[in-house]
Amino acid sequence: MERILFGDNQFFAVNHISDEKSRSQSIRFKEDSAIIRTLDYARDAGINTFMCTTHDRISNICDFIRANPEKYGDFKIFPCMPYAHKYANAVTELGIMGTLKEYVPGNFIGSLFKGGVAYLSKDYLSIMELMIDAEMKMFKGISTPVIFLQNVITDLLLGLRMKEILIAFHKYVRKKYNAEAGFITMNMPRLLQVLEEAGIENPIICSSINKVGFRMSGGKEVYEETLRTKKFRAIAMQVLAAGAVPPKEALEYVCSLPNIESILFGASSRGNIHETASLIQKFDENKLILNPNL
Repeated sequence: MERILFGDNQFFAVNHISDEKSRSQSIRFKEDSAIIRTLDYARDAGINTFMCTTHDRISNICDFIRANPEKYGDFKIFPCMPYAHKYANAVTELGIMGTLKEYVPGNFIGSLFKGGVAYLSKDYLSIMELMIDAEMKMFKGISTPVIFLQNVITDLLLGLRMKEILIAFHKYVRKKYNAEAGFITMNMPRLLQVLEEAGIENPIICSSINKVGFRMSGGKEVYEETLRTKKFRAIAMQVLAAGAVPPKEALEYVCSLPNIESILFGASSRGNIHETASLIQKFDENKLILNPNL
């Protein structure tokens, strides 16, 4: 994985600071061309990995990338699934069975009508695989070396102690897509423990990591200890703690931590993207000077 990953929150009006900024971003990125332009700003700053949800509009972005292979030949996407709002909206409009018909391909629906709930409970791992396939269709022909399970599902499965689904996700994306499984969570220490118990070695875990403990279940100190003592590939997100920490201070803290393989951030302007990338590079270089054996 690259050191810096570019996220998509700003494109789809997700802002943890204010509703006003969300509305402003929604207007700003109303056209797909604005998203492409911002991705190009990130590429200009040396960032070649886009970590994004499976929002319907991402399909248009994938079409553009496929149509311009000479420009995006080395560009990678890390899909994050499922996009919960998409399915919630579909259930509201179409109902549960209508949503299944809309998003799940093949003969599954016919079997479901025949077997009802018994079939559903019996073959939920197959349903999961079908849903992954449905989500991954938009990325055909694009490099997707890591496929992530969104925290809304990861943490639900953790709470229900259904680690067999986490294991199945890990195995399926490796077998079907020759990709590694990544897991987004709001409880990194607990998830790592469960994955280790399941025999998943050196997993990829994306979680909130910031100086003030924002959305870090168990507290900042537990996260720091886990980073020091455990073997896994950590991706730090929400490093600014929803604006509670100034960028320079926030990035200096995250870059000082051990075992942070990648830093995920999103930004709307060329200036903010280049400033963030430059700060990460600066703090990484300073860390190497102080610790040449790293």
